[in-house]
Amino acid sequence: MSEKIKENFSLLREGIHKMKKRTVMMALFSLLLVTLLAAGCGNKAGAPTTAQEAPELSVGYIFTNHHTPLVVAATKGEEFKDQGVYLKPVIQKEKYDLMDGDNKLATLSLVVNKSGSETTTLFAQNNLDVALASVTAIMSGADKGTPIKTLCPVQTEGMALVVPKDSRIDNWESFLAHVKAAGQPVKIGYHSPTSAPRIVFEGALHEAGITITQDANDATAQVLMVDLKDTSNLNSALTSKQVDGWVGPSPHPEVSVVQGIGKIALNLRDLPPQGHWHDFPCCVVAARDEVTAANPEVMQKFVDLMTKCSEWCNNNKEEAGTITANWMGLPPEAAKASSLVYSTEVTENWMRGTGIYMDVLNNMDKFSDQLKGKNLDEVEPLLFNFSFTEKSNI
Repeated sequence: MSEKIKENFSLLREGIHKMKKRTVMMALFSLLLVTLLAAGCGNKAGAPTTAQEAPELSVGYIFTNHHTPLVVAATKGEEFKDQGVYLKPVIQKEKYDLMDGDNKLATLSLVVNKSGSETTTLFAQNNLDVALASVTAIMSGADKGTPIKTLCPVQTEGMALVVPKDSRIDNWESFLAHVKAAGQPVKIGYHSPTSAPRIVFEGALHEAGITITQDANDATAQVLMVDLKDTSNLNSALTSKQVDGWVGPSPHPEVSVVQGIGKIALNLRDLPPQGHWHDFPCCVVAARDEVTAANPEVMQKFVDLMTKCSEWCNNNKEEAGTITANWMGLPPEAAKASSLVYSTEVTENWMRGTGIYMDVLNNMDKFSDQLKGKNLDEVEPLLFNFSFTEKSNI
């Protein structure tokens, strides 16, 4: 082979080698560029949340028809897709995707709480992100420094005093007469220290000049308030005569009547002074401040969901009662007998009632820290974030 041909072959091999190196380098550069662009797009401020990035939030609720809008949302699921926001089942009664049309916003794990008191404890431990509970329970948690706020109401009223079915007590006056003639403390049970029924009832007793105690050894008081720890213990405590009566939320009074255990002596809305306790606040949606700040779109859509489902419950009371009964294992007759009004709207009357709660709790020395000695106007920023319900109820 001539020297010229050998030289050409050598140049050809060198050129091919250089081309291979450039090809590999270009491929590596392209891969790096794609990776960086993907990472940049994934972290871009304000970019849409993908299904993989949707937060997982724990949502607490209690087995009461005060929380029926959430139960209805979970039961109806994708049947409510036409209303925009809805829940898509992942595991029935346990886990749901919060959907806005076809867009997944969050995964919600439902947590059953025994009471509002347990709810605030779980909030304080960061074991709950969002929850439905009584506004008084949320106040109690905020007083202790737990960074939570009420986002919207859920319902009003639905609280009663229940006594044995053969009792002669059938109104407030006959109850007071019984207390004054008893000669020993009349034992009245409640399910949670921060429950609205207990606060309203004790407030009325104070106004009537009735002495109250929680000490079973105090024989000088006229009424002994007994913590029964859970709504499931209300009727059993009555049948065992652990208590002479109890105050609690719907549907438990209605269940007591249907099961032939007790009777409703009075609805707490009828406590004196007349009209003072009408349309009174009870349960709300609350969330940890950290969760709200990190997930404003999710919070807005969750409040929207509660608004739409509240309206549906008011317009479909019998079906809402059936859904609640099936979900919670209640007698259908009891669930359907509910007179609750569901709403996420913050009305003037709702705020007035919340202010009365504040005053009653302070007069009873129930606050010890951030709310102690304060009125509602002074602590509104600490207790409420109504920006979501204001948009939801436009």
